[in-house]
Amino acid sequence: MSETQTPPKTLQYRIDGPDDAPVLILGPSLGTTWHMWDRQIADLAAQWRVFRYDLPGHGGAPAHPATAVSELADRLLATLDQLGIQRFGYAGCSIGGAIGIELALRHPHRMASLALVAASPRFGTPDGFRQRGVIVRTNGMDPMARAAPERWFTQGFASAQPAIVEWAVQMVRTTDPGCYIAACEALAAFDARSDLGLIGVPTLVLVGSEDQVTGPAEARTLVAGIRDARLALVPGASHLAPVEQPAAVTDLLVRHFSTAWQDTLPAIPAPTTAHTGTHMVGPAVSAMVTPVAELAPASPEQPQAVAAGRPDPYHAGMKARREILGDAHVDRVTADADADDFTGDFQELITRYVWGEVWTRESLDRRTRSVVTLTALVAGGHLEELALHTRAALRNGLTPAEIREVLIHVAVYCGVPAASSAFRVAQAVIQEETTPPA
Repeated sequence: MSETQTPPKTLQYRIDGPDDAPVLILGPSLGTTWHMWDRQIADLAAQWRVFRYDLPGHGGAPAHPATAVSELADRLLATLDQLGIQRFGYAGCSIGGAIGIELALRHPHRMASLALVAASPRFGTPDGFRQRGVIVRTNGMDPMARAAPERWFTQGFASAQPAIVEWAVQMVRTTDPGCYIAACEALAAFDARSDLGLIGVPTLVLVGSEDQVTGPAEARTLVAGIRDARLALVPGASHLAPVEQPAAVTDLLVRHFSTAWQDTLPAIPAPTTAHTGTHMVGPAVSAMVTPVAELAPASPEQPQAVAAGRPDPYHAGMKARREILGDAHVDRVTADADADDFTGDFQELITRYVWGEVWTRESLDRRTRSVVTLTALVAGGHLEELALHTRAALRNGLTPAEIREVLIHVAVYCGVPAASSAFRVAQAVIQEETTPPA
């Protein structure tokens, strides 16, 4: 079967509730399965046809990695299309919330109402998620599994509910590593900050008061950016509020989808930073919603013009440079260049021609280019650049074992002393990059 004939990839799913009820979709967080919503189903399925799905490689789902939130949204829509589901409400947690934002922006006519749980218009930093991918590629899923309880639950809940903690650990441990890494890449690239004002469906932004991953600050950014949004702060809950405080979350979702469901096609409003209010549940909690300052453009770099009639490779080069070397490095060297007129033109040349003209060529993939680059740097004795590009090679998918083989091969052709120095540099970088957080 040719590529054009291959049917669209779909998602593993489960449906509960009456066949003739309105459809409510529940999206999971990274590392979880549809079971994270188990304690909401009894109440939600009394009123809605509840559709839950698993991310690729999660919960035994087929391991077809997706490296973009938009691709996950497309797979969800393909699944819904096969079932004849056109109109739905949507609630998603973490990356499930990102998928909900993507659907609300690209397919507003299909969405009746939206709930974003532990979500953000941008999740952490791209460097952080790519670093997580390096750790998983080197060590497998065990580091992520062991860290999950601290990220997902408050300390008191984790101590009182060891069975749920063990369930969470096993859920992450059995996730396909390649699909988990791909989802990290998807979150690294996701940034909806400038588009929030285009979301035109009634939106509930729900967050645990103790969430240290995507907490109240990120929730308030969503509320400030989405025209028709309300904030719900759940006391005593961390990142997986539906698991930790199931009754409170269920009540909020029932009230939101019962009152905010749109039966007519939503119009797409002009961008705005208005917000409409706050829900509070449980004990009295201060949850005032304050305006968020208008966000600045994502990239301050302004390239100079190039020859007329030829596409400027600067922006493609900056994108590749950031993805491969990391935002922290690029921000540092460009800031130094801005403060020093002597090196500014040189940094622009590197971005435009090294990264925009060479690294973006399609004949070699990034893994292969990393192998070539490591070889050339060892041959030239450029150890400082070798450290930088060892990190880049890990980001581009080379494993420590593959980097070791490259250096062994290089020793034959470039000399043992050069390879010996390279091994010292590469070993230090690999140990730093692949050691899981304490």
